[in-house]
Amino acid sequence: MPTAVLTDHERAAVQAYLRLLHTVRATFDGPPDGRRPPAVPTAALAEAEQALSAAGLAGNEEEFFHLLRSWCPEG
Repeated sequence: MPTAVLTDHERAAVQAYLRLLHTVRATFDGPPDGRRPPAVPTAALAEAEQALSAAGLAGNEEEFFHLLRSWCPEG
């Protein structure tokens, strides 16, 4: 399988997505206790949106997830 070489913008988009994914997982991990944040932090979502736009991936989920799988298969 060939290794994908990501542009700086693509790499930033993948990293922002992974940070967002880990934030969401942490938010919903564990038993309910009333101390979890009510939503994903606005800054995390804004970072991911900006990074996807800068990489030209906004609205192109198929290409983005292909990049994500090739760069970080466990993501």
